[in-house]
Amino acid sequence: MAAPIKLSVLPVGSSAVIREFPKTGNAFIRLREMGLLAGTVLTLVRTAPLGDPIEIKLRGYHLTLRKSEADHVLVEPTA
Repeated sequence: MAAPIKLSVLPVGSSAVIREFPKTGNAFIRLREMGLLAGTVLTLVRTAPLGDPIEIKLRGYHLTLRKSEADHVLVEPTA
């Protein structure tokens, strides 16, 4: 089992499983409602030219996150 890393540092094209997610704050409640839950598999599709925002694919749809939001999501890269 790989050590958890921040979603914001996951390499483009890599898949990962969400391991830890903040449990407070309005923005994070909204993100959980959109499907970011522990155990969810996601793929980092691309990042903007300056690195912010990032686009991820999960549960069959694409979601764009600010890098500051992705810093709070811990993921475990998959093989």
